Amino acid sequence: MKKLISFVLLISLFSGVSSVSAISMFKEPPFQAYKVSQGDSFWFIAKRYGLDYKKLMELNPTVDPMQMKVGSVIQLKPASQSTPSPASTALSAYEQQVVTLVNQERAKVSLPALKVDAKLSEVAGIKSQDMKNLNRMSHDGTYGSPFDMMKYFGVTYKSAGENIAQGQTTPAAVMKAWMNSPGHKANILSKNFTHIGVGHVASGNYWTQQFIGK
Repeated sequence: MKKLISFVLLISLFSGVSSVSAISMFKEPPFQAYKVSQGDSFWFIAKRYGLDYKKLMELNPTVDPMQMKVGSVIQLKPASQSTPSPASTALSAYEQQVVTLVNQERAKVSLPALKVDAKLSEVAGIKSQDMKNLNRMSHDGTYGSPFDMMKYFGVTYKSAGENIAQGQTTPAAVMKAWMNSPGHKANILSKNFTHIGVGHVASGNYWTQQFIGK
């Protein structure tokens, strides 16, 4: 099944899928951070991910255990343990082709080419891998919304947007799908964006485009 979702800070908000209510047990956290859902507590989260709830509280000293805000992101591991990232921030051949196709579309309407931002591409790669790990396509993931995620990884911007897709096997196929969708096309051809990051995970064919305006 081929799927598409677009997300842009200036245009619209996307309502993410809530976490499942049943406790799925892990021996250790499979990722760095966790997005708080309705009814969560440090005890619940710690039990689910094989952690000591007291240590989890120490890791998140600014979070009030009595008033955990739904949608906020808490750390499951110290930063020194892991920040998942691709082995290289260099774009793969498929990712570079997506950038080329994006700039070809922008050239058709006399818009300047988007520059590749290495940090943004790293984040886009992590986003695609996160969707694969969670086995779902959603703008809201382990690191919260796309904007939460950019902030977490130190990406600054004046405007930002995201396109995601799943199932298309080639850059041409995913770009065709995006360009045939008004919301995705609007991101690709936005005058507000100056830089792009692209992430692709071959297993499951998860695609992420992230856009920022500096």
